[in-house]
Amino acid sequence: MLPSPTDRATNPWLRRLFWLNLAVEVLIVVTGGLVRLTGSGLGCPTWPRCTDASLTPDRHDALGIHTYIEFGNRTLTSLVGGVAIALLVATWRWAPHRKGLRLPIALVLLGVGIQAIVGGITVHMDLNPAIVAAHLLASMLLVMASAWLVWREREGDGQAVPVVRREVRLVSYVVGALAAVILVLGTLVTGSGPHSGDADQPARLDIDSRTISWLHADTVMLFVGLVVAVLIAVRLTSEDQVARRAWAVVLGVTLAQGLVGYTQYFTGLPWVIVLVHMLGASLLVIATTWGILSLRHRPAAQSG
Repeated sequence: MLPSPTDRATNPWLRRLFWLNLAVEVLIVVTGGLVRLTGSGLGCPTWPRCTDASLTPDRHDALGIHTYIEFGNRTLTSLVGGVAIALLVATWRWAPHRKGLRLPIALVLLGVGIQAIVGGITVHMDLNPAIVAAHLLASMLLVMASAWLVWREREGDGQAVPVVRREVRLVSYVVGALAAVILVLGTLVTGSGPHSGDADQPARLDIDSRTISWLHADTVMLFVGLVVAVLIAVRLTSEDQVARRAWAVVLGVTLAQGLVGYTQYFTGLPWVIVLVHMLGASLLVIATTWGILSLRHRPAAQSG
């Protein structure tokens, strides 16, 4: 699915750091979902401390396992930030010629810091559902940026060369925009449903969950149709195997997500299946990002 590396001299540990950065961004989405779905959002009732008296959980705390789930998610933020720092330093040292990657990595690092602050705001505002939704959507932006970095590390820095017609690329951009709409609607579905983040004092959006769920499903159907259209167009107009594989993966992840989505809806939203759906959302962001990027090549920059 990914293109063959243009720069085969890249330090293998640097390439692994790009992948690790993506993996931990997905992991923090999943653990954040676990916090919400298990009602552990106020397991640490204050921020940046876990309790008024301690930075870490109190094993005698009445909240029990909820405290450790929430604290674990907070601790993971340090890991995510540490990986981003390591990636920035490693790129500077091991790939000094890839200057164009430094600013995007720095922005990911900045985003991690902002996300930590937003997480604290959600606690101090008793899990306001609008802020919780924004927190998740920002995490998805970081997943997208990290996926972009994995792809760009394998490309050169030369002029981008399209492998399909302009019309196909335009439709792919619509697919990307529609994916963003689906994510927003998905957060509204969760925010109006039973998994509010706190088991004792639920905070939900004042919208009809059934209506927003069906709007979400209808948008997914449109998304599927456009993904199929791009896949067919790529197969008919391009011999590029990377693009063909990438859009086949987009379709596969989309169909799997649809299956999980309908399963969770008709089984009463069990939290385990909802968590799988959140993981699938991250994978869909990655697949869509790579699908769009696959529609052009970037060779190595010309020297001299």
